[in-house]
Amino acid sequence: MKIGIILNQFLSLQDQLQQVVQAEQDGFEQCWALHFVQMGYDALTLLALTGQKTTRIQLGTSVIPIYPFHPLALASHALTTQIACGGRLTLGLGVSHKPVVENVMGLSYEQPPRRMRETLDILYALMQNASVDFSGEVFRVKANLRVQGASPIPIMLAALAPAMLKLAGEMTEGTITWMAGPKTLETHIVPRLQEAAGNAGRSPRRVCAALPVAVTDDMKDTRARAAQLFANYGQLQNYRRLLDREGVESPGDVAIIGNEEQVQEQLQALARIGVTEFAAIIFPATDDAPASTARTWALLKSLVGKV
Repeated sequence: MKIGIILNQFLSLQDQLQQVVQAEQDGFEQCWALHFVQMGYDALTLLALTGQKTTRIQLGTSVIPIYPFHPLALASHALTTQIACGGRLTLGLGVSHKPVVENVMGLSYEQPPRRMRETLDILYALMQNASVDFSGEVFRVKANLRVQGASPIPIMLAALAPAMLKLAGEMTEGTITWMAGPKTLETHIVPRLQEAAGNAGRSPRRVCAALPVAVTDDMKDTRARAAQLFANYGQLQNYRRLLDREGVESPGDVAIIGNEEQVQEQLQALARIGVTEFAAIIFPATDDAPASTARTWALLKSLVGKV
């Protein structure tokens, strides 16, 4: 199982760039950039900049919501970033959440799987053929796109519900999850994704599980801290379904927490159930944030290539 770091979106732009450089120097295999509609930096721009400062580490978006972007504009942006990254980009896409799309953007959230499927049809046509002639329920696009030096980009979906997992298995490289615990991954996400891939005649797909992680000797206090830090995710319907499926009350209950040995065991358990990539959101277990996050970073660094 590959181990990657999700960039801390609360850092400055320069500090995030340095975090990617440090991750590459420390041997991490992947680095993921978050993309929020109302907070933080544009993920593709950030990764284009990091691509100029690194040479090996794989880079990805986790994840870009498709509603603010027309597929033609998204393709141009992503292909430009792919060139800047030297072909190391994975484009993670998602449909976001109904309150964000409707209340913040003022758009309709009807038929998100249909919108995603049409977005993928258009993106793949543009990446593979540099042109598209598409007429669907959501989009009608007839265009050419020439981006000199561009190469096709692996796409992964933030797929949590059955329809999106089926789409991810049939059309993309796999899924990126957030707030999915080990039970949900083993009984719901991994089997549905791989079944869809198999039915489409495709090899097993990538499964990237993103979760909060903290190495600590005080599991009880740290889990309570995680529940508070990530409480807003428990209020969003898509993640609430995952937590209910897992049989837990709060986001803190699915965080990877424990001492070095316990965290290693939890990561090994994810690998055994079919998770191919782990994306860590490191959070402080104590008020001494630098020391706490450094301890977690050091453990994850030591586990690269060993889980």
